Amino acid sequence: MTNALKVLDAGPYTTFQDMGRMGYQDVGVPVSGAVDKVSARLANVLAGNPPGAAVLEMLLQGMSFEVQASAVRVALFGCDGLLAVTGARPLSVPAGRSVRLVRGDVVKVTSLGRSLSGYLALEGGFDLPMQLGSASTYVRGGIGGLQGRVLQRGDILPLAAPDVDVRSEKELAAPYDYGYSQAIRVVLGPQDDYFTPQARQAFFSGEYVVSDKADRMGFRLDGPALEHADGYDLVSDGIVSGAIQVPGSGLPIVLLADAQTTGGYPKIATVISSDISVLARRRPGSAVRFEQVTLEEAEALARDLHVRLCNIAEYGLREVAPAGAIDLAALRTENLTSGVV
Repeated sequence: MTNALKVLDAGPYTTFQDMGRMGYQDVGVPVSGAVDKVSARLANVLAGNPPGAAVLEMLLQGMSFEVQASAVRVALFGCDGLLAVTGARPLSVPAGRSVRLVRGDVVKVTSLGRSLSGYLALEGGFDLPMQLGSASTYVRGGIGGLQGRVLQRGDILPLAAPDVDVRSEKELAAPYDYGYSQAIRVVLGPQDDYFTPQARQAFFSGEYVVSDKADRMGFRLDGPALEHADGYDLVSDGIVSGAIQVPGSGLPIVLLADAQTTGGYPKIATVISSDISVLARRRPGSAVRFEQVTLEEAEALARDLHVRLCNIAEYGLREVAPAGAIDLAALRTENLTSGVV
């Protein structure tokens, strides 16, 4: 008997991702990994996994699958969607809460809401080979994940654990702010001197919109064009996630998880590490504003985010009744005798 999830509808772009393939950029291999690593990590925490376990990353819309194992526990995070479960126990489980499913359950991620991406973690993880130290899918290179490609209808996703115990489920103790309207903080440079003073002012005072040319490699932004001071070609140098290139069109491109490892356009600024996930949640059509911070401020914000993420498992989770059970604590908060004479 199989122990797997069977893909019924893969959505437009669903892949396996973890925290990325570190240490190979010098030979041209991108880091890859989840575009929103914060949400991928929190999905794993809710499911009871190490934070870097491989998860399913869905872009633009959700997926559906059938449980072909005795029991699994999953958690959806990074979006405003729902897990709609059909089977012996029909359920509707919001993102941000774990749920135990049994053989025969059919599950659909109904929507990603305002988010570009959503992450589905599975307790115990998926049985995937590691390539260059990671299970992340890099589709352009054909490596990682399931045969180095996006998922397709009919795929069988093997599980590392064929069964999970009945226990209380987990959710975050407080609502999570996905930062949909937050200004994206950047450090100026490294080639801000390639732009006129008016361009630098326009970059921070104007508003951009994520164009329909947005994928795991990067976001092209529509908005104020930025004037180069003296041409836009330079000797190719290293690219990091969050780098903001400006080609001859003057319109910025924010590079993300699958970005190339070198580039020859000047980079006006770099999104700070703690805001890359915030930006990566923006769907095409979403507004983007930039705010300058110093390198020291960026480092402090990164440390603060790291501490908060490390403390969530201990201080930021609460137990909830298993799906389908009577939540006595919730009942006690309701007026159950209203209208009784």
